Amino acid sequence: MAIELTNNNFQEIVMKSEKPVLVDFWAEWCGPCRMVGPIVNELATDFEGRAVVGKVDVDSENEIAAQFGIRNIPTLLIFKNGEVVDKQVGVAAKNILAGKLEAAL
Repeated sequence: MAIELTNNNFQEIVMKSEKPVLVDFWAEWCGPCRMVGPIVNELATDFEGRAVVGKVDVDSENEIAAQFGIRNIPTLLIFKNGEVVDKQVGVAAKNILAGKLEAAL
């Protein structure tokens, strides 16, 4: 299961991670986000121990979304060493997201 990321834990979990981190920016009311959600949770299981997978609810954590210029959701960012190394805006198949995360390992 993906980790719920908030202002309180984002810095520690994402920016200081020694492993690549996939962050899903989403909202409850967003249909495409609900399509990507189960894929993100599957990736959390598939990459357990090798990468970190988390979700940011843009409605409750809008400061984080603003910090990374998130204008459309779902947006998925891949971080490595605290830097954004890849980005996916909109719905993408699991193999596409897995490939992006694999490339960051």
